[in-house]
Amino acid sequence: MSTPTPGPKSAAPRILAAEDDATTRRLIEFKLKREGFAIEIQPNGEDLINRAPAFQPQLIILDLMMPIKDGYTTLRALKTDPILSVIPVLMLSGKNQEEDVVSCLKAGAADYMVKPFSPEELVVRVKKLLR
Repeated sequence: MSTPTPGPKSAAPRILAAEDDATTRRLIEFKLKREGFAIEIQPNGEDLINRAPAFQPQLIILDLMMPIKDGYTTLRALKTDPILSVIPVLMLSGKNQEEDVVSCLKAGAADYMVKPFSPEELVVRVKKLLR
């Protein structure tokens, strides 16, 4: 009788992010990789939208204020795509006005964090959104 071979190890959850600030990109990448996530970060929303179909993320993190295509425009584009629209989106922004938060949540964001942010809080929110 043969011993069953174990199946492949489950892959790390994939996170795709768009952040134009290099320091913030490094912080997000370091913290989430350390927690076992597979993360890729693009410098703007246009690059994120172009990369998303091939990367197949399970979560998207979007900065609100970016060049080329800002986070709000990117969020709206994601939510109109039948495949990408089901992926939860965490907005990350220095804008903490109620109208900014409400606009993003109404447009389909699953959560909203204000910069500067706690790396530990980011991890907790990411894990919650991936459940």
